[in-house]
Amino acid sequence: MTEVLGRTDRDILRAAVMLRAGELVAFGTETVYGLGADATNGLAVAAVFEAKGRPRFNPLICHYESAEAAFADVLASPLAARLADTFWPGPLTMVLPHREPSAVALLAAAGLETLAVRVPAHPVAQRLIAALGRPVAAPSANRSGRISPTSVAHVLAGLDGRIAAVIDSGDCRVGVESTVVDLSGPTPILLRPGGVSLEGLQASVASLRTASEGGDGVIRSPGMLAAHYAPVVPVRMNVTEVRGDEALLAFGPPLPGAAAVFQLSERENLNEAAAKLFEGLHWLDAQAAALGLTGIAAMPVPAHGLGLAINDRLKRAATA
Repeated sequence: MTEVLGRTDRDILRAAVMLRAGELVAFGTETVYGLGADATNGLAVAAVFEAKGRPRFNPLICHYESAEAAFADVLASPLAARLADTFWPGPLTMVLPHREPSAVALLAAAGLETLAVRVPAHPVAQRLIAALGRPVAAPSANRSGRISPTSVAHVLAGLDGRIAAVIDSGDCRVGVESTVVDLSGPTPILLRPGGVSLEGLQASVASLRTASEGGDGVIRSPGMLAAHYAPVVPVRMNVTEVRGDEALLAFGPPLPGAAAVFQLSERENLNEAAAKLFEGLHWLDAQAAALGLTGIAAMPVPAHGLGLAINDRLKRAATA
């Protein structure tokens, strides 16, 4: 059984002791719950891949207490320093050349010469990393390819008995994973839309390109696989009609005829929708199983602001 810890200093210290011993601890961030391992312990990092059933070519994001700590393990450009000043702590991950020597286990970078780094904003994540005194490698705390978790219940549904503990960290304010930008080459490349909007990033990075425009096909960060974030039942996107044997993921006034409905945002607020996206997919997946439904129909969501990240997750869910 996986132990559920609270947010007291004693609980955080206990979680840090577990991490130092090479055990896995899930914890909340402002984006989703992460599955934490001591990033300097190769055996612990390997255990993350095993617990999730994650392909080992898919690198992990290393979480740090500060930009200074992160930049001790990577070669930070002036642009990286500027983005850190603007967006850290927060939901932005930067992929940068891995500095050598580095204490971070090579497996965390999946053998690449780059490393994905982030400074999270959630107070539990900040306290845990500070208590450990080392970077924490932490992908989302779910089975590989499945819906990301935004609650303790979601974590336990997929990983109970496979990890040592989960810290009950409360709500994930953003609700979708971090934005990932690759700064390891001459041109910045958006690898994954997320909690920092494209518009916000473009205000600081005028030459930003997308992975489809300027990528080399190498998996440099989580969230780049075509099929990901998937419920058990199939997902249809941008529906204008819903079948009676489908559950509905609604955005705005719901379409009629669905057997079960989860409302992302009746007011069509993208921040609210992003925060509730994975909760909705988890709930509708459970309703589909209980009611014998054939799939989930998702209403259109505008592709700007956090809507870009929402559509990215739905597209990958629909591809699975």
